[in-house]
Amino acid sequence: MGPLSPARTKRLWGPRSLGVALGIFMTIGFGLQLWGGPFQRRLQGLQLRQPWVPSLGPAASPCIPRQRLVFLKTHKSGSSSVLNLLHRYGDRHGLRFALPTRYQFGYPRLFQASRVKGYRPQGGGTQPPFHILCHHMRFNLKEVLQVMPSDSFFFSIVRDPAALARSAFSYYKSTSSAFRKAPSLAAFLANPRGFYQSGARGDHYARNLLWFDFGLPFPPEMRTNRGNPDLPKDRSPLKLHVLPSGTGPRAQILNPKALFQPFSTHADGHSQPASPASLDLGFSPFIQWALAWLDSIFDLVMVAEYFDESLVLLADALCWGLDDVVGFMHNAQAGGEQGLNAASNRRLSAEDQQLTARARAWNNLDWALYVHFNRSLWKRIEQFGQKRLERAVAELRARREALANHCLVGGEALDPKYITNRKLRPFQFGSAKVLGYVLQNGLNPQDQEECERLATPELQYKDKLDAKQFPPTVSLPLKTSKLASP
Repeated sequence: MGPLSPARTKRLWGPRSLGVALGIFMTIGFGLQLWGGPFQRRLQGLQLRQPWVPSLGPAASPCIPRQRLVFLKTHKSGSSSVLNLLHRYGDRHGLRFALPTRYQFGYPRLFQASRVKGYRPQGGGTQPPFHILCHHMRFNLKEVLQVMPSDSFFFSIVRDPAALARSAFSYYKSTSSAFRKAPSLAAFLANPRGFYQSGARGDHYARNLLWFDFGLPFPPEMRTNRGNPDLPKDRSPLKLHVLPSGTGPRAQILNPKALFQPFSTHADGHSQPASPASLDLGFSPFIQWALAWLDSIFDLVMVAEYFDESLVLLADALCWGLDDVVGFMHNAQAGGEQGLNAASNRRLSAEDQQLTARARAWNNLDWALYVHFNRSLWKRIEQFGQKRLERAVAELRARREALANHCLVGGEALDPKYITNRKLRPFQFGSAKVLGYVLQNGLNPQDQEECERLATPELQYKDKLDAKQFPPTVSLPLKTSKLASP
């Protein structure tokens, strides 16, 4: 076996050293488990402006598009819109998806490689490689690495827990016992323990849903046997190796008894301490270690409130064209935010401010995730260049608007009652209607194909990819010889 690349080193040592860390850190209340370029074919009749090109340093050589991707699709965070662009990119480029048998990988159970359709364990025969893993799962790195190469690009998305709570309460009210018993979100947040029971069916939707989706264990005071891994018996002292994302192959050795201070490694190889939000807000060592572990695994974590900015950074990181990440919002609820760039200047009422504060306090682990990754996103924006980002975001929004006006009736998402094409009607779930799209009449065949890709909901697109990747076999009747007459 040849030398390991930095990325392979990062992925491979992660679960091993963290596996050792698990048992020991339990003694202080911590346990940790552990996808071009621009459109190849432009829409005829839709003139887009010159292609946007990812950033290149002054002496950098042209980059190669990344096509091995792991996307952790978190719930109610704009992830369905990201999923659509992954579906479209993989579909256009003939990439192979790691698909679930149905629509999720056994969620809410932890991801298992055996749930990937067509997966064969090592030694179980040759199989074509998978390029993209992107459907709903509860993250489990060890099993993910059984399916995807360790140098894959890992990314996800988070959302302000207050906005997420509003969306989740509406969408999962019939699923979560805690939400079902509460007359309103305000009533629930005023006295959450009067409705919430840790470990009850569906109640992972009601508290710290992002933390749950990332596959992280809960602090001892919040932990139940349900949905958590068995605790390891090894409780010997340790040093935990954590390699922050974006760094070189040199891992920092951190003392678990000391206050965690992450390091960022610059191009010259020198490490300098960073000051993340976790230090400012006094997050516990438990939370700080969880954030450090996620930093060592995920190359980018997008932020829903800065969705378009995140898309530009994603295209840059993947060496994709901007057209590869232009798309429409998916799985949006009627009456909710039509766009996820909800970092608006609108003033909240006193009641909304109170609800927001309560939602963040109740979902304290999700708030820690959000603050941490919001800060890391803005550090990345600073490196990218604020003015340059603003120009790219304006270009992305102009292209999205042009596509919507060209492809869609009304140029926007519509109530599902207007969507008669079953291939484009989104799955309806929860108390609010899920909006979808109706295509314009008279599109030429090429435009029709691209517009359908942009408007196809996630379940129908998954079925399309499944049929393409696993074409149904047609069993022919056996040809029997003609019997001789007696």
